[in-house]
Amino acid sequence: MRKSKFVSIYHDLSEKILKKKIDAGALLPTENELCAQYHASRETIRKALAMLSRNGYIQKVQGKGSIVLDVSRQNFPISGLTSFRELAAHSKRQWTTDVHQVVLLNPDEHLKMMMNLQEGQTVWQVVRSRSTEGESVILDRDYLIQEVVPMLTADQCAHSLYDYIENELGLKIGFAKKEITVESANEEDYRYLTMHEGTHVVVVRSLVYLENAQLFQYTESRHRADKFRFVDFARRDHM
Repeated sequence: MRKSKFVSIYHDLSEKILKKKIDAGALLPTENELCAQYHASRETIRKALAMLSRNGYIQKVQGKGSIVLDVSRQNFPISGLTSFRELAAHSKRQWTTDVHQVVLLNPDEHLKMMMNLQEGQTVWQVVRSRSTEGESVILDRDYLIQEVVPMLTADQCAHSLYDYIENELGLKIGFAKKEITVESANEEDYRYLTMHEGTHVVVVRSLVYLENAQLFQYTESRHRADKFRFVDFARRDHM
């Protein structure tokens, strides 16, 4: 199926921004200039610009035009529940996952309290790092209740936990409660992430539930602070 012209223009401009052929802070050519450059109508150019704006590549400013934004940071949605593999599939960057640990363990008191575990229940502990452009920038530590996820392998963890849980185990993931903090990097961060001493990480802690409201996963995702921005869509509510 032939790709719409405005989508092709969007991809061309977004690739130039990502490869820094157009610098952050610079103005894109005017609509008339882009019409001439791409041999397209103004409506087509406006659709491409709207798509660039929605995806965080530009900011349209009245009286100035379209300003290119800094895209060296990866956008991560705050709301919604999306696997890393799904996010990476929509990213222009190439990502790799390294699995450092997949072990079955008896939870400590803190984990028992966080996950409301009963005596004798065991959990899988999965430690993975995510890398892009030669740098390791995310450290994920997941805990999954074994009664819900009986077996787990490194290959499954390298591919996608949610894909395995939903498509192989046949479970439906429903929702998550999230907490976001900024913290000093710890010893494990320095071991697995590409970072300098004295820096900070953005930590996203999530309790994840199945569709039937059963808690099955606790995740601590630690992000290098200079590589990400966390985004959400907010609508005003009158209290």
